[in-house]
Amino acid sequence: MSLTIDAPRSKAPAKKRTNWEKWGWIYMRVSGVLLIVLVFGHLFSNLMIGDGVHAIDFGFVGGKLSQPFWKVWDTLLLWLALIHGANGMRTIVNDYVVRPRLAKGFKVALFLSATLLILLGTIVIYTLDPCPAGADPALVASFCPTP
Repeated sequence: MSLTIDAPRSKAPAKKRTNWEKWGWIYMRVSGVLLIVLVFGHLFSNLMIGDGVHAIDFGFVGGKLSQPFWKVWDTLLLWLALIHGANGMRTIVNDYVVRPRLAKGFKVALFLSATLLILLGTIVIYTLDPCPAGADPALVASFCPTP
């Protein structure tokens, strides 16, 4: 028969820490499912409806991005895909890069490149002018006023 003596417990509550690996894992699964819907919806609307790939030009893109629905759709696609990809690359760095300073450098480069691409892509989505002044009327969206 053995006796165990419990150490006195501290009255202070344990500090909760966020489990980033768990949330990264959950994000990859949720974003993966959403990306399947977004990518196939994007491909279907661009390639199957209308004249297909032959209709894709500046006017087509400008016409789509003049509609709030497609702005939100493309923004979600951009953000989810870039964060999903950067998180996947971060996981690869964690698994295969053994030198801590090199791993940190790769992760910083991943974060900076994903952030830059998200920023630039979002700026393009929300500032693209579908009816630029002086453009060839044959190349712009059909709803643009002609001079």
